[in-house]
Amino acid sequence: MKPGVRALGIAESYSEQSDRTSTSTNTSTLAGAVVRASRVVDGLTFGSCTVGGTDATDAVVSLVSDLGREDVRYVLLGAVAPAWYNVVDLTTIARQIDRPVLAVTFEASDGLESGLRDAFSGEALERRLDRYRELPPRRAVPVNDETVYVRAVGLADDEAAAVVRAFTPEGGRPEPLRVARFAARAGDAYVRGSRDRAGTGSETETD
Repeated sequence: MKPGVRALGIAESYSEQSDRTSTSTNTSTLAGAVVRASRVVDGLTFGSCTVGGTDATDAVVSLVSDLGREDVRYVLLGAVAPAWYNVVDLTTIARQIDRPVLAVTFEASDGLESGLRDAFSGEALERRLDRYRELPPRRAVPVNDETVYVRAVGLADDEAAAVVRAFTPEGGRPEPLRVARFAARAGDAYVRGSRDRAGTGSETETD
């Protein structure tokens, strides 16, 4: 792959906060990092989605749209159910942003159905199960000395594996997702700090 090819990695960070009236601000910070295959970081963007909600698909589409980078060839997501089971629709994302989407995760798993059933019931459960079951198959991809698990829309399995390897020069985490994870954590920490400062007041009274 040419060193100038760009991918957008999207990761999240979440810390529940309470405001002065004890109501929770249940949002998860999303960060997108544009990284070239040569490992050069070429842009950052931020967004959010609802913890335990169903808006992650729209949030990802909006993040990509707001970034406005037509030179990004691939979009990599670090989860299919961020923000406590806010399950994404990879096919809808790929169709709306008009480029391939790969969800890359890093641990072997028996799937999310058991966790979904423990966390939700009724219509909320069925809606998430339907979306989860529509996801493409999860396939193991050896990368360096590690294994990652990839779901892809818009690419054949061998092409998806090649993209993941091209953007993973070392270790087992693609560089766009590694950078996006750091950015999401920093963004979330900044938001939490801003809320704390707003809650305690920014002015000092004197006698």
